[in-house]
Amino acid sequence: MWLMAIGVILLLVLGISITWPYARGAPWTPTPMGKIHKMLSMAEVGPDDLLYDMGCGDGRMVVTAARRYGARAVGIEIDPLRYLWCQFLVSLLGLRERVRIVYGDFYTQDLHDANVVTCYLLQSTNEKLESKFKQELPANARVVSHEFTFPGLRLVRTDDEDGLSLYTLN
Repeated sequence: MWLMAIGVILLLVLGISITWPYARGAPWTPTPMGKIHKMLSMAEVGPDDLLYDMGCGDGRMVVTAARRYGARAVGIEIDPLRYLWCQFLVSLLGLRERVRIVYGDFYTQDLHDANVVTCYLLQSTNEKLESKFKQELPANARVVSHEFTFPGLRLVRTDDEDGLSLYTLN
């Protein structure tokens, strides 16, 4: 009886983990590490930056930004299982002073402190986020997107081979 109840609960949590992020922004699709490095290099991320990753998934972007590029990073994740994984990973790697993981919806998070934002979402999600970026991000902020564009932001550079675009707000 207990095993059946535990199984049902696990199935429910897994179902939420799969469907909820898609409904709120994008399904989880891990960004390959090579593209993460290209995104961070393209944005010229360094020790003076505070990077926000919109939908941080398994945490690879924020961990790489902190470990390899010396940036401080905030990952926003709405999936409870991936959020817990990221918390575990950040603690395991001793990155608590440089990386913070926020459980929640990136539409409601305050982005005023960010000067770099990374995204691998959907086109419709990017279009919804564009006005938020214009209202909250500082003029010198850089936004790097994988695959999908921000038509109303100033395009600085593209990497067509990897489907990456760098934008600024000014």
